[in-house]
Amino acid sequence: MATNRPGKSLEQLQYHSGFGNEFASEAVAGALPAGQNSPQQAPLGLYAEQLSGTPFTAPRVSNRRTWAYRIRPSVTHKPYRPLDSRLLRSTPFVEVPTSPNQLRWNPIPIPTEPTDFVDGLITIAGNGDCAMHSGVAIHIYVANRSMENRCFYDADGELLIVPQLGSLVVHTEFGRIGLKPGEICVIQRGIKFRVELLESQARGYICENFGGLFRLPDLGPIGANGLANSRDFLTPHASYEDRDGDFRVVAKFLGGLWEAEYNHSPLDVVAWHGNYAPYKYDLANFNCINSVSFDHPDPSIYTVLTSPSEIPGTANCDFVVFPPRWMVAEHTFRPPWFHRNFMNEFMGLIHGEYDAKAEGFLPGGASLHNCMSGHGPDAATYEKASTMELKPQYLGDTLAFMFETRFVCRPTKYAMDTAELQHDYFECWQGLKKNFQTKG
Repeated sequence: MATNRPGKSLEQLQYHSGFGNEFASEAVAGALPAGQNSPQQAPLGLYAEQLSGTPFTAPRVSNRRTWAYRIRPSVTHKPYRPLDSRLLRSTPFVEVPTSPNQLRWNPIPIPTEPTDFVDGLITIAGNGDCAMHSGVAIHIYVANRSMENRCFYDADGELLIVPQLGSLVVHTEFGRIGLKPGEICVIQRGIKFRVELLESQARGYICENFGGLFRLPDLGPIGANGLANSRDFLTPHASYEDRDGDFRVVAKFLGGLWEAEYNHSPLDVVAWHGNYAPYKYDLANFNCINSVSFDHPDPSIYTVLTSPSEIPGTANCDFVVFPPRWMVAEHTFRPPWFHRNFMNEFMGLIHGEYDAKAEGFLPGGASLHNCMSGHGPDAATYEKASTMELKPQYLGDTLAFMFETRFVCRPTKYAMDTAELQHDYFECWQGLKKNFQTKG
């Protein structure tokens, strides 16, 4: 039978607080062994199994591993067989040529046929090499049903999930995570999970990070406080399913999907301890830093999580959020300025309006501005922002985000062929007229 079912209430779920901490969690008292990780016989007849998320000899500060005490070890399944990947794609992203054009999409519609989280994964773009642990893939998920007797894990990277429509319960090996729009969760490489919908429809964004694990950014001159606080990240308490039956586990491995038969639920971890476990974060807890005089800093001041690369100061991927905030800078063009970047920007909108666009950028939609492609406010936004009276202004109805990557994001064939691609996106800048005048 299933234990600790949440029903329809996210408030019933319990968490540990802190980012990257080593936690000890048990759903049944006495399930954790005392004094050692792998005793000759684990308590309660359980099996001890270690999940290593980093190389064994990674420095202690970055080493991630968790010991799980489970009803059956993960090895008890029939062989994996290839599975149709549908609209899910992975490296190398070479289906179609990559153009330097600015791209924008309307929200992808929810399917009419029964579709769960895995079947509803649609890849928009990506880069790097999942086999070489570099780069990212960017997906949209659309679903109208829960995963039943079906689980998923990703051997290629960790998944940063950003809901835009519909609340979820993510049942993982290490516990349950309640998730709603305005929150995010990260499920690391190799951790099995299934997604339960609490509403009739769900849609959101996913960054599949092939590189170094997401961590909190260093604060540098900001000092000790600001941006995301470690204590606001939540890791689930242990919970488990003791169920026999016909189960399927889908694995993403070297870009392809594989499926294996299990005769029991793989979410059967009764207790665990370690620092490699999924976590969630409420974006409302993000503490913005901004200018209180003139001009405004780079968007790096909005970084929630970063995946560092081997090059200092160059992220494999940054997750950046633009939440409600005050704008007070004087004699300053307040929306994002016109810019061209070394880094590559994929943006999504969770709700409300984005302050650089008057129209066309919709909740559930997306935009992609690759390396050195000029972008910025549309003509209507520029005209308004350059002539408005600069009083303190609160941007309240907005929550946008950005996946910023060091490699060019190469769109998939689906992304370039879908009817949701806005072929007239370039028109939003065509109204920027010549204002130059010489003195005299």
